[in-house]
This record gives sequence, C-alpha cells and structure tokens, in this order.
Amino acid sequence: MTAAPTLLRRPAPNGAASWLTWSTPPVVAWVAATLLTWAVARATDVAYWSAAGRERWDSTHYLSISRSGYEMFNCWDRAGYKDAGFPDVICGNVAWFPGYPMVVRIFSATGLSYDAAGILVSELALLGMFFALWWLLGSRLTWSTGLTMALGVVFAGGIYFHAVFPIALGTFALLVAVIGVKRGSWLLAGSAGFVAASCHLVGAVVVGMLVLSVFFAWQSDPVRRRVAKALGSAALAASGVLWATWVMWTATGHWDAYEQINRSSYGQGGLRNPFTEFDDARKFDFTFPITPGNDSWLAAHSTGANHWQLWFNLAFVVLVVAWTGWQLVRDRRLEVEQWAAVLLLGAIFLMPFLAGAQMSWYRNHAQMFVGLVLLKNLHPAVKLPVLALFAVQYVYLGGMFFSNVLV
Repeated sequence: MTAAPTLLRRPAPNGAASWLTWSTPPVVAWVAATLLTWAVARATDVAYWSAAGRERWDSTHYLSISRSGYEMFNCWDRAGYKDAGFPDVICGNVAWFPGYPMVVRIFSATGLSYDAAGILVSELALLGMFFALWWLLGSRLTWSTGLTMALGVVFAGGIYFHAVFPIALGTFALLVAVIGVKRGSWLLAGSAGFVAASCHLVGAVVVGMLVLSVFFAWQSDPVRRRVAKALGSAALAASGVLWATWVMWTATGHWDAYEQINRSSYGQGGLRNPFTEFDDARKFDFTFPITPGNDSWLAAHSTGANHWQLWFNLAFVVLVVAWTGWQLVRDRRLEVEQWAAVLLLGAIFLMPFLAGAQMSWYRNHAQMFVGLVLLKNLHPAVKLPVLALFAVQYVYLGGMFFSNVLV
C-alpha cells in the first residue's frame, strides 16, 4: 500500500516555533472536540460551560470522595433513606475508585471549586490524550494520521471525556503506558498503569498487557531483564488497585468495601457470561425522563442511541482487530505499540461484559480510544465513512447525555 503524502513533518525540536508547529494537530483536535460537544449541548438547551452541564449521576460520588473521602453504611441506618424509597442495602461511595477524585482534590487546593476542578482535570486529560495519540502516530500529519486524530474527536462515548468522570484521565494514563512500553521505560509504563488502574476498574486491564509485554517489548534487553521489566511494570500498575483498596479500607474498616457495595446494591460481583451481558446491554432501555423543560429536537430524537452505540463499538473492534491481523500476516510483525494497543482494546471491550455493566458500558468503552493507535496506516478511504458514522453517533449519544438520560 502506498504511503499517504506527508502534509506536515515533525520539525527538529529546537525553539518555540518548532514546538508550536508540532503541537498544533493535538491542540486543534482538542478545540474541535470541545466545540462539537458545546454545539451538542446547545442543541439540547444545556449550558455547556457550567458544572451542571458536565455532571451526571456518578459525578456526585466522585466529587464527594474529593471533598470528604469515603463512607459506607446501611441505607436504612440513616434517617430518611427508608422513607425516600431506598432498599435495605449498602449505601456510600465505595463503588468508585479514588484516582480521579484525588487529582481533583489536588487541583481544588488552588482555590477552584471541586466542580470546576473536576472539569479542568477532565479537559487537561483529554488534551493529554490527543498529545499522546499524536506521538504514537509518529507526529507526522498525513491524510491518514489527520483522519485518525479526527476519529478521536468523535470517538464512541467520547462525550464522557468532557464530563466530571475519570474516563479521560484513565484513557490518558493508558496511552502513556503504551508510550512507556514503546520507549522501553518500565517505570513510565508502570506509573501510568498505576494511574489508570486507580481511576477505574477497566483501567486495571493494563496489568495484563504489561505482564504480556515480556513477549513483545524490551527486546534489546537480556531475557531476565526483560522479564523483570514486564513484571515490575505490571506490579507497579497493579498497586493502583491495591492503593484504591487500602484507601477504602482505612476509611470504612472493610477491606472488601468495593465488593460489598457492588454485590449488595448493584447485584455485581464475580465473572459474568459475556454473551448474556452483551444481550442484556443490547436490550436495555433507559427509562429516566428527559430533563424537565428540555423540549429540543435532539433530546426527543436521541433516546435509544445507546443501542446503535453497542453495534458501533463492536464494529470498531472487529475493524481494528482485522486490520491489525492483516498487518501481522503481511509483515510478519507488529510494532511494540501495536501489540500493546490491541491487547488493551480487546480487554477494554470485554471488561464490562465480564463484570456486568448494563447501564454504563458505553462510557467504559470510551477507553477503547487507545485502539486508534492501530489505525495509523489504515487507508483514508476506509476511515472517511467511519468518521462520518461516528460523528453522527457522537451527536445522538451526546443528546442522551445532555438530556440527563445516560448515567
């Protein structure tokens, strides 16, 4: 396949002008993503530049962890909970990991409100995602890499990159972990993996990728050192989950607080049949009412976009894996970052169906953004229709988000 013509090559890194030239594509992508999301919010009569416009359901829990830490209690032990209709289950905020809330707490120390800090952390992480993706694409602007960056702007579930959720921060950390593996830095890969795993359970898939990196990374090192780097980075990443467990334990006195609340309140725990869970997600209909007073066309017509999103996500995985497999057969090799990205992509797609996430898989799947690394050399003629479909779907799923239907 003939390489696409180069539109802009990365200049020698000397001086502000060179840095400005190199950083233009990721900054433009971030601005485009922001403007598109603002337009979707406006189409649903929501004030995008407001905390209320960026916060949904779980955002309250993340911000409560930032403000005052973790708590766990029986719902009926608190006055008013039983009368409000809460079942006799465990309540609290221990179903949410501490990575993102702790970063928000750090930013709030500057004097920002917790809500504003949450938005700022998400937006900075999204900007970081575009910079990381740009680096992994080779930092050369061609029609192919340009369209790949554009796919990042309208990526599936990407509306949550702008929300008060850990999705952008966790995805940024996963990309940095891939960069660490490619650069041969086990410390960078493991540290980024720690952040990803401490932000969300889905981020813990990085541990498996790092363990398997012994087979495709660190190739310039002797075998023993290669094993040490793979296992060392994986152990550092896994400590993100251990840290989250420790933080919850010290706050509640229960080392299994996360498991308890998920089992009691959400009926989750243990491995699920992924086919059954996929079918349940496919059939799931949101019954939450549209925000009162919102009578916009998009709010009325976007309900049910989650059904299409599931098939788009599946099609994206099939496309990326098929293209990557073809390159492996053709070239008899993959680059280090390709191995890392394809392992993460597959694990992220499967995780919600193995753990059970009927109502939230679409935001978990947003972290499949890392799969864009694998589309670097896919022909623009294939990317263009994918871009068009993703753009339309982004608007509709965004309509569900801003209508207060998605959780």
